Amino acid sequence: MTALDKVFDNIDANQDRVLSLTQEMVRIPSVNPKFEKKQGLNNEPLMCALVEDRLKSNGFSTETFETFPDRPNVVGTIPGNEERSLILCGHMDTVPVGNQANWVVDPFGGEIKDGKLFGRGSVDMKAGLAACIAAYEAIKAAGITLDGRLSIHGVVDEEAGGFGAMDAVKRGHLAKNAIVAEPTWDKVVPAEGGLEWVRVTLIGRSGHAGFRYNDIFPQPDVEGRLQPAVNAIEIATRFLMALKEFEAARCRTNYHPLCPPGLSTINPGVIHGGVGTDEDGLPLIRTNPAMTPDRVTLDLDLKFLPHETSANIRKEFEEFVMSFAGLDPWTKAHPPVVQWELGGLHFPPMDTPVDHPLVKSLVGHHTRLKSEPEVRGFDAVTDAAHYAGAGVDACIYGPSGDGFHGDNEYVDTASLHLTTKVIAAAVLDICGTK
Repeated sequence: MTALDKVFDNIDANQDRVLSLTQEMVRIPSVNPKFEKKQGLNNEPLMCALVEDRLKSNGFSTETFETFPDRPNVVGTIPGNEERSLILCGHMDTVPVGNQANWVVDPFGGEIKDGKLFGRGSVDMKAGLAACIAAYEAIKAAGITLDGRLSIHGVVDEEAGGFGAMDAVKRGHLAKNAIVAEPTWDKVVPAEGGLEWVRVTLIGRSGHAGFRYNDIFPQPDVEGRLQPAVNAIEIATRFLMALKEFEAARCRTNYHPLCPPGLSTINPGVIHGGVGTDEDGLPLIRTNPAMTPDRVTLDLDLKFLPHETSANIRKEFEEFVMSFAGLDPWTKAHPPVVQWELGGLHFPPMDTPVDHPLVKSLVGHHTRLKSEPEVRGFDAVTDAAHYAGAGVDACIYGPSGDGFHGDNEYVDTASLHLTTKVIAAAVLDICGTK
């Protein structure tokens, strides 16, 4: 028997291994406290301890470190050849349950029914993390020693921007290759676009709304005339119209073969208008329509394509903003202010070649075990971006399911079994054996 045959036989003979580990994880509520903070829900430290114990019991050396207070990451390592090194990564935080009345099962029960393992975080993405661990357990149980270094990362805060993975990267936990086991529904995903959160602040001049006629209707410019106000909300209205045309032009002219047409969107997500400035840079007074607003902040979600660079995208966007400002004497003299990495959020692009050995391994083994998978780009963003941004050749591959970020989340148990086998096979291909 080949090493791969031995590993596959072990996974087939121990199908409960990955299922029971996923159940253990789902039964630990680890809701991201940035979204909902409540006694008994925010148990990332317990998740971290579970993952660390499991890694230690399989011979990994481990390191834990807090990205935020009481929110630890864990990194487990089997030492080996750096040229054949590989990271397997999964995040340990989840979004909130939402309206529990809409759930037909206990969100933290890990119930298995009709080939589905239910629970918040099951498919997004505790099952993927469990598959990574179970894949190595099968390799070890088959008596196989890897040549390359294998690391397994359990990270926090992916749902709020990936700051756990960013922290791991900053601490130097890197490798030549990485698999992020997010759900991919029988697809292999070597590309995803980048993402910037950017704030544009538009500046006006405040005044009394009762004298608005003086601002907008032509008045004799005589001595003693009241200084006209400039309404920042109206500037913002013009800016949003121009932004939509800019967005449409980008979508029409930018293309990546693995991504759907039009992916490079700019979503106006949050807007605040009013007078003055508070400590967060937002308008201070937002409750008095009798005051002409002198400040608007627009928070935008700006996506760009896998082959584009953040530096070029920022330059292009800032040139658009300055072009808009030059159309009006007021905005030319008081140009909008652009602030990047709003909230510290920034996702680099990932564009691993489709003929990369990691991609070919995942495609080949998925094809052998089931059918040829679609190779495509990811519509949203994942922690894979942070590894790719640090020079790691990364790919996303994981199980199938539904209800992620919604009601009655589940992972398909057959897909979880398949994912465990494909990831184990990729570990053997990339790391090699002694």
